[in-house]
Amino acid sequence: MDTNRSGAEPSGRSRQGIVWAGAVIAAAAVAAYHNSLAAQFNFDDGPAIVDNSTIRHLWDLGAVLSPPPGGATVSGRPVLNLSFAVNYAISGRAVWSYHVLNLLIHILAGLTLFGIVRRTLGFNRGMGCQPMISIKHGLAAHATFISFAVALIWTVHPLQTEAVTYVVQRAESLMGLFYLLTLYGFIRYADESEGERRKAEGGKAKVEGGSMFSLSAFRFPLFSISACLLGMGTKEVMVSAPVIVLLYDRTFVAGSFREAWRLRKKYYAGLAATWILLLCLALGTGTRGGTAGVNTGVDPVSYWLTQFPAVVHYLVLAFWPTPLVLDYGMQLAPSAATVVPSLLVVAGLAAGSVWLLTAKTRNLRAAGFAGAVFFAILAPTCLVPVVSQVVAEHRMYLALAPVVTVAVVGGYLLLARAWEKAGKSGAPLRSYLVLCLAVAAGLGFATARRNEDYRTSLSLWTRTAEEVPLNPRAQYNLGQVLDQQGDRPAAMEHYRAALRLKPDYFEAHTNLGIALADAGRWPEAIAEYEQAVRLGPGFAQTHYNLGNAFLHLGNLTEAIACYEEARDLAPDDPNVYFNLGVALTKAGRVAEAIPAYEEAVRLRPDSLQAQIDLAYALTHFDRLPEALPHFQVAARLEPDNPEIRNNLGCALAQLGRTAEARVEFEAALRLAPNDAEVRANLAHLPGTP
Repeated sequence: MDTNRSGAEPSGRSRQGIVWAGAVIAAAAVAAYHNSLAAQFNFDDGPAIVDNSTIRHLWDLGAVLSPPPGGATVSGRPVLNLSFAVNYAISGRAVWSYHVLNLLIHILAGLTLFGIVRRTLGFNRGMGCQPMISIKHGLAAHATFISFAVALIWTVHPLQTEAVTYVVQRAESLMGLFYLLTLYGFIRYADESEGERRKAEGGKAKVEGGSMFSLSAFRFPLFSISACLLGMGTKEVMVSAPVIVLLYDRTFVAGSFREAWRLRKKYYAGLAATWILLLCLALGTGTRGGTAGVNTGVDPVSYWLTQFPAVVHYLVLAFWPTPLVLDYGMQLAPSAATVVPSLLVVAGLAAGSVWLLTAKTRNLRAAGFAGAVFFAILAPTCLVPVVSQVVAEHRMYLALAPVVTVAVVGGYLLLARAWEKAGKSGAPLRSYLVLCLAVAAGLGFATARRNEDYRTSLSLWTRTAEEVPLNPRAQYNLGQVLDQQGDRPAAMEHYRAALRLKPDYFEAHTNLGIALADAGRWPEAIAEYEQAVRLGPGFAQTHYNLGNAFLHLGNLTEAIACYEEARDLAPDDPNVYFNLGVALTKAGRVAEAIPAYEEAVRLRPDSLQAQIDLAYALTHFDRLPEALPHFQVAARLEPDNPEIRNNLGCALAQLGRTAEARVEFEAALRLAPNDAEVRANLAHLPGTP
């Protein structure tokens, strides 16, 4: 329940204002993101959602809470995986429900931020129940309206689109929601425990430091710890939440770390215990499929240096959110000298935050806390190298909150001071709210425009390639999209553009080879496949692709060698065995082809061509009794194929099973009445009139 400075419940008018503020925040979010609901699945949505078999059955919690390992976004994040399972149960692979839940999560996060900022601006229980900010400017009295402006701007800010519209980045927004709920739960806990303490003192009851005074007092500590635990199961960035809660307690409530621990040691022990889950999940995923960690092939020092300009860029986007980019590429800082300006900016901000935290003035300590939150949220992805994303806008989802809070609150204080110097009476709240609403309207419009980029993979990667033309992955992904849409020439141009930027781009060589092969440009395709084999010798598909190209050109010796290499790397791939059998047959090595065909049939019994080719190979050596079952399977797989029915009839006739042969020839004749070969075979059967 909300309280004012004296601890009383808010008036009806105040409560009505809170409800209206929350409703406007939610409505603004819907308006800004209304056009995100039709956006397609993109990029990492594939392995995390579309191809994720663990989310197919919601009530199979063993599978749902064991997301696929490797580098998928859901790996090691069971709560995130569970949320996708809920969506799959609602709409399967239809994307609308995923967007609806993403938007709902974002709205709840915005409302929670509203509650946190409002309570923080209005009260400071640890210091005589005085407001956090100097009251002469009326900020505490208007905490609802200022916190409304903070939450509204944060909610509609276009920098949030990647975490809201890009479905799989729910990892960031859901973690952000749990992070905020953890802090909000603590604030409510601190409110209630302070109220219970005063009641106890008024009744002269003995109160133990840190004890919980009634059963109902357990609700907010448990709520906060539960939210923290869920956050740990959503994304690793949650690691700093217990520390930030303790810092909040020290800054706004208890006044010191020692007093915070004395009053709430059991609560903090519960928060710290949530790290156990995070540790277990992190150990279980290791390097997240080679995409994160210091032993993933990326130079850690270069990565760390790159984070200084990245943080400065994030701050610039917070105040001027354009251009927004899905994928910044993997370019690392070439040297320490190139990042000196941004290093000085970041170091100055970090040092300033530490200094402000030790200040005696409440306003300065609050600013220091905001700086600490900003750096704490970004620290995990700045310190642990993420190979696939050197810079990523979604990392600013929660880190944007302290930036917006400082900007809005600081802007109000500056305006109030100017208002005061101008000799005007009262507080400039109405004028400031109009300004904030105008800013929010502009940001919301920009968010809606950015959402248009996410409508299709083509529009998203086209925009990304335009904004970061030197990003090879953007060129490659745009090529893939064009390839899937049938624009093969344009796709090849983008594959080549990616290779000019990154000559050792294995996937680009592979896809360019496939595109060239489909266009009938086999020598060029072979050149690309050979490069792919050189770059990825451990991938069976590259050897298989190269073998197919050699087979098409009749280079059977080379084709067989490639297929044998692919077979050794992928012993369970039926396609490899089948094509190996084809190459061996064409090379006149039919006896060697038979085991290859047999393995292909064993691995994929419903492969029509494998059944037929195996039957023919066995027939070549007069092994008709062995060939017959394969002809019969082929006939069952495609009963309306006259050629297959005719071949089966011939096999039966040669085995002396005349009656059965007649049935097959007659069936073939019904399917192909003018087929002279079938008529001749039927005529030569004994007993035919």
